[in-house]
Amino acid sequence: MKRLLTLLLVLLLALSLSACGGGKDADSSSGGDNGVYADEDGYGEGRIGDVVHSTFMDFSVNSAYTTADYNGHTAPEGMQVLVVEMTVTNTFKESLPMWDDDFQAQWTASEETEEFAWPITEAEDGSDLDTVSDEQLPATYELAVKESRTGTLVYDVPADEKDFSISHLEFFDDGSEGDTFFVFFTAEAK
Repeated sequence: MKRLLTLLLVLLLALSLSACGGGKDADSSSGGDNGVYADEDGYGEGRIGDVVHSTFMDFSVNSAYTTADYNGHTAPEGMQVLVVEMTVTNTFKESLPMWDDDFQAQWTASEETEEFAWPITEAEDGSDLDTVSDEQLPATYELAVKESRTGTLVYDVPADEKDFSISHLEFFDDGSEGDTFFVFFTAEAK
């Protein structure tokens, strides 16, 4: 009887472990279409070219580079300009108000701290600034249902950094937060 009970417990454990292995790959946060989805902890991670699927939109970082000047915008001393081309598609059931600061640039300043920057279209007081190119996404815009928009986001970042991520945190009307996504890349210097 003890042997039968032990065998049943081992079988039950094996079945429960195999049931946990199905579905999305938790390590890569990828779904069946090779896109990036949040895992059960609410975290998704991708690379350049990956399509990230959030509650409201799909987005991808298409390319990224650093430069000293972008269309007349010169980086402050000790900084460089990070130019990120993105595509954003509204997958929600209604038009979607967008802010370019929905996407934050981040880098690791040390092992203990991570630093970040907002796009250059936001002044220190929170007001919107003009874009410096026609390709640049404005500070605020709206996407119709299923509408896609491709444009650049421009950030001032430390001159000695080359490894970055673009992060996006879902916010809901009730003030709660949803999933967090990161797209990691090394920006080439131009």
